[in-house]
Amino acid sequence: MAASTAIDRELVERFRQALDWLNPSGARIGLAVSGGTDSMAMLLLAHEAIPGGFEVATVDHGLRSEAKDECALVVAVCEERGLSCEVLSVQVGEGNMQANAREARYDALGAWASRSELSAIATAHHADDQAETMLMRLNRGSGVAGLAGVRHSQPLGQTGIRIVRPLLRFRRAELEEVVAAAGQRVAHDPSNADDRFDRVRMRGALAGCEWLDTTSLAISASNVAEAYEALQAYAALLWPEMVTETPNGFVLRPGPSREMNRRLLAEVMERLGGRPRGGDVARLLLRLEAGQGGNLAGVLAKIEGEQWLLTREPPRRTG
Repeated sequence: MAASTAIDRELVERFRQALDWLNPSGARIGLAVSGGTDSMAMLLLAHEAIPGGFEVATVDHGLRSEAKDECALVVAVCEERGLSCEVLSVQVGEGNMQANAREARYDALGAWASRSELSAIATAHHADDQAETMLMRLNRGSGVAGLAGVRHSQPLGQTGIRIVRPLLRFRRAELEEVVAAAGQRVAHDPSNADDRFDRVRMRGALAGCEWLDTTSLAISASNVAEAYEALQAYAALLWPEMVTETPNGFVLRPGPSREMNRRLLAEVMERLGGRPRGGDVARLLLRLEAGQGGNLAGVLAKIEGEQWLLTREPPRRTG
């Protein structure tokens, strides 16, 4: 099926330019399409902008009875346009359902992209998503990493695949316009209207707040992301000077910059197998600055003179 000509050509060109920036080699990419308005608009824009330059996958998390129908919708839309679509079924572990579903989804997408020899996976995060994320994290007291929001491009673990987000300069209303112009049916996730979720409540607050400029908020998040990358690069330069690996763990010699101390502390903890949250690292940093030790995320921190000794926590005795 030929690409539709009803979609605003300015939107198509803007999408093409975003991909030129995010995927300068022009190699084939993957599209992660859920069947919702945003990802379906991305599929339609890609079919116009880079015909033949992408493949499609949709993920069935097995969490809702409607999921199979949503995946079937994506498959049908692809078939209408002569595109293949792979359905990826995943198992979601117990605990934090949203976080576990996200991890399972990206694991499956990464494996699919590797099998298909794709250079990147495009997701449909847009400017409104970015603004919501930034404000939610600001409301939680997040640091630079959190306020950087959703990145335009980032590696997917150690797979060699990158996650790219070509819609981060698009508004939700523009994507709705794309879908409407094509007369495309989409799936509707009921959780998007469930105000038990922080994001849904933030979305409602933003909708009634005309003085906030969503596009500017998204641009600010991108600016913070650039600052975050610069800080990370500086921390990497300081690592050989301030951190020494030992047979049991690491020795960290704190410097005058609290931000660098915090970043290096977090990096040491990750290398020791911990996955600490930013606020928890900040609290441990305060204890160390006060001359006290502590433990966090399976890592034990002790003071020795002007140095901080970090090791894995010993296994707890049972019985």
